[in-house]
Amino acid sequence: MSGHSELSFALDLTLDEARRRTAVLEAIGDDWDPVAVLAEEERAYDLLYSGLDADQQRIYDELVAAGVLPDRTVGRVTD
Repeated sequence: MSGHSELSFALDLTLDEARRRTAVLEAIGDDWDPVAVLAEEERAYDLLYSGLDADQQRIYDELVAAGVLPDRTVGRVTD
């Protein structure tokens, strides 16, 4: 055999993706509230980055300036 043969095929993952999404939603349950989950996550981050000493705050500020961490003060009302 001296010729090159091409083999092409297509795989439709639509049914598998539908099964995966169904399984995820069943695992999450009916009482899942994405808005509440995001609010809790924000509160957790607020706690995580609160009460930093001067050196920790300096490192945090450097990481924010470098784009490694998001600036958590953007869009927040300050007292």
